[in-house]
Amino acid sequence: MYLQISTNPSHGLVHLGYSSRISCRVRLSRVLAMPPSSVLLQMDESNDLPKAKKSFCQSEDSRNNLNCLFADSLLRQANTVGIIGGVSTDSTLKFVKKLVDWSSKDGKSSLPFVLCSDPALNKELLLYKENSYPSLYHRAESTPVDVKQIVENLRNKRKSLERSGAKLILLPCHIAHTWYDEVCEGSSVPLLHMGESIAKELEEAKMKPLEAGNPLRVGVMATSATLSAGFYQERLQSNGFEAVLPDKATMEHTVIPAIEAMKRNDLEGARNLLRIALQVLLVQAVNVVLLGSDEMRDLLPGDDPLLKKCVDPMDALARSAIKWAENRCS
Repeated sequence: MYLQISTNPSHGLVHLGYSSRISCRVRLSRVLAMPPSSVLLQMDESNDLPKAKKSFCQSEDSRNNLNCLFADSLLRQANTVGIIGGVSTDSTLKFVKKLVDWSSKDGKSSLPFVLCSDPALNKELLLYKENSYPSLYHRAESTPVDVKQIVENLRNKRKSLERSGAKLILLPCHIAHTWYDEVCEGSSVPLLHMGESIAKELEEAKMKPLEAGNPLRVGVMATSATLSAGFYQERLQSNGFEAVLPDKATMEHTVIPAIEAMKRNDLEGARNLLRIALQVLLVQAVNVVLLGSDEMRDLLPGDDPLLKKCVDPMDALARSAIKWAENRCS
């Protein structure tokens, strides 16, 4: 059986999957192959599927029955993961692909998941990030952002995923972790924190400080909004690490100009500036640099020697989710 629900063209097509009997895909910016028993939802701020137009499944009863069908399928699985999309749909899909690929190694079945994507939330998060660089975007006045609305939207997405049968919630978005505690409030299932995931992995790596007698130092490279939120620094410090941030001169002369270059599509210029910023951190006796920005991470080619000195919280989050699922099923 194949089910197609046509929606507003600005949202693309939404294809939903139910167990092995219904094929499911979502056409967003790219097509992502996904396992059976997984569901991808592109939702609006009402936290429901966009209403169907001119399709064989367009009645309210049919849509409600379909939602119940999906929830019933996923509720029976002990390791269903719920994912809230972040600033970039492309970045979210890359994260999901890693989650699927890594969890299905050695012939294993990949994790069942529910992915919730809301274009309105994406826009709000992006605006919040851009407002951390008012001069960068040449605005006389920053466009106001309703933080309470962002938090409420994230919390509602979490509740929707819980109702869909998710036993664990993932938030693969750096900026969204600014409100991690508020989003977790009242949750009946755990919500993994990227900062905690990467801190635990670094702790398990048993690295030794580069300077004897000092705590192990970890550099943190991220956008102004993420650095100001401070959650990576807090999680690192609570696990015994010293967090080292770019100083004001590095931010003003390399990090911000690198972002400006990216906006101009001068990728080579941006790449060179980012390399300088990373090297400035590395000479401060840091063992590794935490890259808390998808844009910065994607800027460097996979064979860049500097990447060997960097760690990605997104990757740590995916590995933590897989480990959680394996423990649930063992």
